[in-house]
Amino acid sequence: MLPADPRTLGATVTDGGTNFAIWSNAADAVELCLFNEINGALVETRFAMSHRNGPIWHGYLAGVRPGQRYGYRMYGPWHPQNGVRFNAAKLLIDPYTHHLDGDLTYAPEIYGYVAHNGTGGGDLSMRDGRDSAGFVPYSVVTDHRVREIARPLVPWAKTVIYEAHVQGLTAKNPNIPESERGTYKALGHPSTIAHLKSIGITALELLPIAASITEPAIFDRGRINYWGYNSIAFSAPHSAYASSADPISELQWAVDQLHNAGIEVILDVVYNHTAEGGVGGPTLSYKGIDNKAYYRHDNHGNYVDVTGCGNTFAASNPHSVRQIIDSLRWWIEVIGVDGFRFDLTTALYTSSSAFNSSLLSAIGSDSVLRNFKMIAEPWDVKRYSLGDFPHPWREWNDVYRDSARQFWLGDLERGFGDGVSDIASSISGSSSIFYYRGPTSSINFIAAHDGFTLHDMVTYNEKNNLANGENNADGSDSNRSWNVGREGESDDPTIQETRHRIKKSLLATLMLSSGVPMLNMGDEVSRTQAGSNNAYSLPIEMLQESEEDFNGGWALPWELNSQAEDVLATVQSLAQIRQTYLADVASEFFTGIVDHGTRRKDIAWFSLGGREMSDDHWADEEKRSITVFIEADPSRGLLLLLNSSKIETLFTLPDAQWGETFRCIFDASKRVATYEPVIAAPNAKISVPAHSAQVWLVSRTR
Repeated sequence: MLPADPRTLGATVTDGGTNFAIWSNAADAVELCLFNEINGALVETRFAMSHRNGPIWHGYLAGVRPGQRYGYRMYGPWHPQNGVRFNAAKLLIDPYTHHLDGDLTYAPEIYGYVAHNGTGGGDLSMRDGRDSAGFVPYSVVTDHRVREIARPLVPWAKTVIYEAHVQGLTAKNPNIPESERGTYKALGHPSTIAHLKSIGITALELLPIAASITEPAIFDRGRINYWGYNSIAFSAPHSAYASSADPISELQWAVDQLHNAGIEVILDVVYNHTAEGGVGGPTLSYKGIDNKAYYRHDNHGNYVDVTGCGNTFAASNPHSVRQIIDSLRWWIEVIGVDGFRFDLTTALYTSSSAFNSSLLSAIGSDSVLRNFKMIAEPWDVKRYSLGDFPHPWREWNDVYRDSARQFWLGDLERGFGDGVSDIASSISGSSSIFYYRGPTSSINFIAAHDGFTLHDMVTYNEKNNLANGENNADGSDSNRSWNVGREGESDDPTIQETRHRIKKSLLATLMLSSGVPMLNMGDEVSRTQAGSNNAYSLPIEMLQESEEDFNGGWALPWELNSQAEDVLATVQSLAQIRQTYLADVASEFFTGIVDHGTRRKDIAWFSLGGREMSDDHWADEEKRSITVFIEADPSRGLLLLLNSSKIETLFTLPDAQWGETFRCIFDASKRVATYEPVIAAPNAKISVPAHSAQVWLVSRTR
């Protein structure tokens, strides 16, 4: 091999061939392995990478073009007791590859040690000499370059996020050709876009789409890792989501279609760990390239695991920071995405604060990345850091989730004990958490992929995760849910109606709070996972679903009953209300200070008697109702009447200082399609049914 340009890692196509470069500080030798089909069989040709610039091994091969399959073999010592695991018998994935060809075969050959079978286990101290080529995916040379992208550039104050799974979003959509359902191409289908637009979505946040595999233990139970939080190539689109042989071009097309409709694309990225697992996991890439440099270890050579997945990627090391930055820029500049949600973000740094993170500092100072949306999941298995991230980062706000659930779903039989302070703080933007960064720092949600769906949180008190094959030991035991008196689905019309009201009231709270709302896929149509709060795995034959497997809840239902249609209409109505009255006032915290011109506050809280709440009201832990006024502009405002108690409650509207005319534009106890707005005067007495939210438009001429 000729020397190559060591400044660019990965496989870089030139006019006459391809440059190859890989980082390994501790390897003694590196071989590039090309695989070509000859007489129906893949034949391997090895090339010694004899050129080295420090830890970067590189070489140039003339005539190598896009589509070439390849991998690496790394030579070095085997000292597993010290975390050193070189094994040249194992074909390794290029960390910089943008395309993988082939699937993982669960066989003993994929392990660096002598494994008993395809799920691991065996003599961890003995290096295995069996060749893994043919059992692991091949890296593939590609040549997709930086391109011009027309982006919607939606400001945070007007952003509404929809968290979804590529396959689950469209797998049941009858408007899409069957061969394209559940694929990247389906994301750009007019029916997909029409649905998202109808519920006011401005950003589609996709669960991980980087190439991933199923953990051997999960595969051994006859299941696959559906969510995809088990990456093996950070910058390669998962090929199983493509309807064609070119997942990159297909994904680019889908992103462009979404952009044309004014919808941004955010990727959930998993840089905190990889699919190689712990000491008993397979050797697929980093573990064989330079195990101690790519994974965090303690002083005894053991993996540091703050992810719960067996390993933690050493994301603070300079070479890892470089790789993650390069990966993020590729997704933005080549694929065209508009931002990222970082899984277990606190696992990406070892410092005491995100402010001191080398990776976050690199992202914030990068001339490209700093202009895009960055969202942190501000915790990992061992650390919780909500509110700790620097501007311009946004954060998943689980305090919002818990306060909204506690207000609407608290224990009705034994009392609440929380009052309304928490829900008031959450509705107004969580200023106690994000006081120096503004309300759009809070990503508000009531449900996400991890946990109960909206429907299930009013249907189940207890998780039902038996289908995962882990004896129901997985998933959280703290759900803040309420089954309305009967566990599981019910034919009782009273229970059904109560559940329906609560769902609509939770949605009203979410959509009309200050901050950035995030909807969980299918909550707008009452999707159920049959009580699973950890629906990460599915049967291997997932597209041939059976009723006992989450009742088909892994995918968005497109055939709706009347209640689901009303929930959909609810979200559509609330999205319009938010866009019309709140989007322009949501970028800054409310002050609660009287404006000398209008003599009104930008936000105010009222008791049932129609007067502003006193300290005694705020201290009342039994209080289960609250009225919220939000000033939209000098002539209009919104009034939210929230009644989470189990009885119908009489509210008094504020006096004429706040509005001359009050018009109810949403009532959780009424069907949206047949609802006729009610008009009332100042100080009017308004009856709000149990478990219900109402939204009133306040109008005035002065």
